[in-house]
This record gives sequence, C-alpha cells and structure tokens, in this order.
Amino acid sequence: MLALLVILMAVGGGCKSKKKAAEAAAAAERAKMEQEAAALKKQQEDERKRREAEEEAARRAAAAEANKKDPQAKLEEYFTSISNSSNEASANSTINEALSMFASADTPVLIVIHESGGQKDYDRPTTIKNYLNYLKDQKKKADKIGNLQIDNSGKITEVELVKQ
Repeated sequence: MLALLVILMAVGGGCKSKKKAAEAAAAAERAKMEQEAAALKKQQEDERKRREAEEEAARRAAAAEANKKDPQAKLEEYFTSISNSSNEASANSTINEALSMFASADTPVLIVIHESGGQKDYDRPTTIKNYLNYLKDQKKKADKIGNLQIDNSGKITEVELVKQ
C-alpha cells in the first residue's frame, strides 16, 4: 500500500507540474497575443494619423490653389453671382462670402466715370459692402474692375472700377 501511495503522489505531483506548465504556457501565449494586439493597435493608430495628415495637407494645397486663382476673376464671379441671384438670402450669402476677400467691409471702391490724358474723374467713393448691396438691389451688371490693391495677407484693400 505504501508503494501505491508513492506512485499516486508521483503521478499526482506530475499532474500538478504539468498543470502549472500548461498555465504558464497559456499565460505566455496570452501575453504574446496582448503584445501583438497592442502593436497592431499602435500600427493602426499611426496609419490613421498619417492619413489625417495627408488629408490635411491635401486640403491646404487645395485652399492654396484656390487662393492662387486670380482675385480679379474671383471678384468678377462674385459680382455676377450677386447681380444675377434669384433671391435675397442667396445674394446675402454670396456677399458675405465675397467680403472675406477684403481687408474690411469698409474697403474703398473708387468708380472711374471718365478718363482723359491719364487723368481720372471718379464718382463719389463708396465701400465694398455698399457696392455689393447696390448690385444685389439693382440687379444690374457690375462695372469693370480696373485695379485691385492687395495687402501682404492677400486681402483686397482698394478696388477701382471703370464705369461701363
């Protein structure tokens, strides 16, 4: 019987060490899987940040390209859109958008009514906001843009129009 007890203890002790070894192997496998999951999550996060940075760079490039567009042509498009708008809300929205091109809503607008020998005669000066509202109210074609003065930040500081 003593021999049986020794055998049972040896077998039982062997089972416990196998059980502990299996638990250790499972813990090691879990740790490895957690590390792989963390590495994958970090890689996905890095990829997301890279994509966002690329998208932001593309947006900035598109905005820079839009700003490169000739301000005179862009302003003429606004003039046409305002004078041809079908309703007041649309015209007001376009006016607000156009005003973003200017240093302020009080940017002076000079209208040349006559030019002779390099001498220009101007109509009474107005502001860009008043001129845009005039186009909205009168629904008539804008005067031709003669000259734009632009500051270092790309904003228009003075508009000279030629009466048509």
